[in-house]
Amino acid sequence: MTLLNDASHRRFNPLTREWVLVSPHRTQRPWLGQTERAARPAEHAYDPECYLCPGNRRANGEVNPPYPQTLVFLNDFPALKREAGGEAINESGLIVAAPERGVAKVVCFSPRHDLTLARMSVDEIEPVVKVWTEEYRALGALEEIGWVQIFENRGAMMGASNPHPHCQIWATESLPNEAVKELASQRAYREERGGCLLCDYLALELDAKARIVCENEGFVALTPFWAVWPFETLVLPRRHFGAMDEMSGAEARGLADILRRLTIRYDNLFEISFPYSMGFHQSPTDGAAHPEQHFHAHFYPPLLRSASVRKFMVGFELLGTPQRDITPESAAARLRDAPAVHYLDRLTNGASD
Repeated sequence: MTLLNDASHRRFNPLTREWVLVSPHRTQRPWLGQTERAARPAEHAYDPECYLCPGNRRANGEVNPPYPQTLVFLNDFPALKREAGGEAINESGLIVAAPERGVAKVVCFSPRHDLTLARMSVDEIEPVVKVWTEEYRALGALEEIGWVQIFENRGAMMGASNPHPHCQIWATESLPNEAVKELASQRAYREERGGCLLCDYLALELDAKARIVCENEGFVALTPFWAVWPFETLVLPRRHFGAMDEMSGAEARGLADILRRLTIRYDNLFEISFPYSMGFHQSPTDGAAHPEQHFHAHFYPPLLRSASVRKFMVGFELLGTPQRDITPESAAARLRDAPAVHYLDRLTNGASD
């Protein structure tokens, strides 16, 4: 019996300094619980009822322009507003509240309703990366903004209210919880060891190769050793930099390419439009230097063993520690072995892998 493959064990996440329980022997347990409807891609390039398609009227009454590539607009129902919302509250350090200013935006990836990152070409994704970079820089330049969070919820299972290819940007005054934890860990690592936590971690993964999913000249997608979600992945640049606006032109295209490669493998795993939440962690925009920050993206997909069985965070996981059955190594192998050509292209064109 080997610890990582056969026995129950804990794995440490150095980014958050938290643990995950791994139970490989539970992969064969029967499932009689809730099942989900398999996610299917949108069928039409234009939907007259979609509030993100070109020329359509949104919920607030505004009409979308006939945009040829990307569209950026202020969220019609923002979670954050730029004006302050009252005075802070602190009663004995037990009842504490503080106003939070911010900006919430929506970015449409394409005018086509039926596309996703997995169905877009590198040439089509590259303008999206450019917009992300421009928005990170512009929002981060606002005096009150300390953090710019770019994220995509893909699929109804992840709470997406519209299948049109899009993401959100929430720019906040304060640093969110995950950013605080990751930055503290990266800063402590730099102070104690004189290097970059994720640079050193990536070197170990490139040497081991067991958890690598796909890679190109600038980026590597892998299943992290400490992954919580069954098919969770981490996208890391080979070069150390903190934010999108530090990328070269080749690296921007490389990011577009690795996102396409990874999302195609996700879709091919169960031959569905694979749901996930994805987001970028990059340097805070608080005016301070953050040499410890290594730019990266997290993908958190909910599916477990099929297109209709998802992982639930319940019981011990809510009250104690997250737990997983499928090992990160086996998950990485399944994603790595998934065809590099999208299943819909193979069905339509008879393309080979």
